[in-house]
Amino acid sequence: MTTIADVAKRAGVSPVTVSRVINSASNVNPATRDKVERAIRELHYVPNSAARSLRSKRTNAIALLVPDITNPFWTTVARGVEDAAQSGGYSILLCNTDEDPTKQLHYLDVVISRRVDGVIIAPYSADARKLKRLREREIPTVVVDRRIQGWEVDTVIGDSISGARALVKHLIDLGHQRIAVLSGPLNTSSAEDRVTGYTIALTEAGIPIDRRMIRRGEFKTSSGETLTNQLLDEGLRPTAIFATNNSIALGVVDAVDQRGLRIPQDIALVSFDDIPHLSHVFPFLTVAVQPAYEMGIKAAQLLLSRLNGEQDSQPCQIVLPTCLIVRYSCGGKPDDINLPFRKDILPEKKVPVQPLSLEERRELLRRIPGLKLPAYC
Repeated sequence: MTTIADVAKRAGVSPVTVSRVINSASNVNPATRDKVERAIRELHYVPNSAARSLRSKRTNAIALLVPDITNPFWTTVARGVEDAAQSGGYSILLCNTDEDPTKQLHYLDVVISRRVDGVIIAPYSADARKLKRLREREIPTVVVDRRIQGWEVDTVIGDSISGARALVKHLIDLGHQRIAVLSGPLNTSSAEDRVTGYTIALTEAGIPIDRRMIRRGEFKTSSGETLTNQLLDEGLRPTAIFATNNSIALGVVDAVDQRGLRIPQDIALVSFDDIPHLSHVFPFLTVAVQPAYEMGIKAAQLLLSRLNGEQDSQPCQIVLPTCLIVRYSCGGKPDDINLPFRKDILPEKKVPVQPLSLEERRELLRRIPGLKLPAYC
């Protein structure tokens, strides 16, 4: 293996001079720099990145902790993070937490031991105490897709409340009143924001809130199947279901199919987040989508700004708008619902979702006792 001493010997300089060239020091004669760089090329010398990181106190590595990398939403977020980080000269350490507090804690210890320069995380809980390790070590951190309480930190999220409100309002406009919502964990902000949007839409339409129609589980296909079966076993028979993420939606489809029911003929279905590779497969899911790739880009850009000293001390919160994509799973056109899907018969319809205005927020807070709206909406 070629060493720095070999390079120094070939260039006719000291190892210290070679080190200065490698670390882009300014106090090196241009002619000497040329000799050293030529020697490096000739010997195919690769600098020891671990040793360099010890001197610079930088590893040029960022950790990304997400709940489920098999979910297309998180895959797309990860791609955005990677593209932005790589353009800034950083590598990504990807960790899959499975919404598991033990796994999240383990991976936090791992990324700290690896001395990453910063962390982008979708935490399983809104409780900032679960991220105590990052805070104590003052590791630059960006929270993505979720909010946390108890730590003012850079955050990039989608407008979950407005997106959920738009989905449920669309169902109501189609004549549905018995609408169930299947949500994720109670301690996850995105899950609760989507239940809040559901509650707002029903209240605005004058439909009483039936707490039995609000079910909480996990952001997993198995949870969607279990919660749907619970609703049907209890005889509640909703005419429509709002799944708060795409994995839950797939579980709803499985449960409905196993019972010999059909979507949308027997139960309408809408979901938060799309399933790109299944968007042209029955039942053509109506969804509220977040710009996942942009979310990853923004999160990485925020973190790199912190690392490069470009961001001021105040934490930044970026809220990205959602878009409603109307397809087949909520009913409506075509009149003959047994027709095969064709884009010329049933083109999907995309509608940008407007965030709640200040006046709407005030009116909702007045009308719905106990409603708590986050500052972003």
